[in-house]
Amino acid sequence: MREFNYTTASEKLLVNEIVNMVSSIHELRGQQTSYMNVKPDILLGMLELAKIQSTGASNRIEGIITTEARLKAICTAKAEPQNRSEREIAGYREVLALVHENFEFMPPRSSIILQMHRDLYQFSGYNFGGKYKNVDNVIEEKGADGKTKVRFVPTPAHNTPDAVERLATEFNSVVGKGEIDTLILIPMFILDFLCIHPFNDGNGRISRLLTLLLLYRAGYTVGQYISLEMIIEKTKETYYDTLLESSQKWHEGENDYLPFVRYTLGIILNAYREFNSRMDLVQNSTLSKPERIRLLFDNTMSKLSKKTISEKCPDISLATIEQTLGALVKEGYIIKLGSGRSTTYIKRVN
Repeated sequence: MREFNYTTASEKLLVNEIVNMVSSIHELRGQQTSYMNVKPDILLGMLELAKIQSTGASNRIEGIITTEARLKAICTAKAEPQNRSEREIAGYREVLALVHENFEFMPPRSSIILQMHRDLYQFSGYNFGGKYKNVDNVIEEKGADGKTKVRFVPTPAHNTPDAVERLATEFNSVVGKGEIDTLILIPMFILDFLCIHPFNDGNGRISRLLTLLLLYRAGYTVGQYISLEMIIEKTKETYYDTLLESSQKWHEGENDYLPFVRYTLGIILNAYREFNSRMDLVQNSTLSKPERIRLLFDNTMSKLSKKTISEKCPDISLATIEQTLGALVKEGYIIKLGSGRSTTYIKRVN
């Protein structure tokens, strides 16, 4: 049976690359703290947007999809779920809200994990919510030829309750000692959780909710304002590749945590940089709102949509965004691409 020893395993992760990433996150977290009492209305807008983005992205990763309009309506509790996908989306909304509001009182124990899984399926009508798997499962992938192959064989069902209990005990014990940076321990825990694959369904979504829970408990709350799940969705192939790489020889206790730890730290680092970038833009009181929109195009070579601009500048109304974009197009500063809902804009290169 697989044993967990994070003290020994983490020693192999103390390489320059990981240490530098951890130090950068510490520094950016300090910058985030300085913003927390500034423009609370902006922070509230970012928080509400991140909830919707996180709920949508985490479910889309698993193929659970609805329209943007329905997603927003369900996440704001302005509409009742109408089908299986929407019922699972509503469940994620509830567990995400629980994590946001009560993380201090939710230690990562077997009982908490089971409650999170139960609540994930509270609207589904299924009877497996809040219960560990009752049959052995495998992680499969479909190749370009359409054939399915096994990527990984998780812990057998009869060993699962004990495995989760030992995993949580080891994590809490090592965190309590304070000798290893929690930023390193969190992705190790998540990898092991995914390798156990303790549920018949919902393992990926619970793993992302657990990631947020553990980060919040350790004082890294950037996921409340910038959706980590959406960043994962945008790098989904890398996510699965590093998960596969780090799970090799897991049952023998000889797996390499480094790829998955590096990937996870990169996600967190990306989120902190995005948060600080948005707050720098919002707090630039020397610029008017149209000038801030112009600055967005100055700072990227990518296409920007009205939606993206609104997310980066939540204090700027859609009317002001549309008016500014029209003026910038007329000026020749940016180029309009596409039409209708697919319209984007990009800075003209002279």
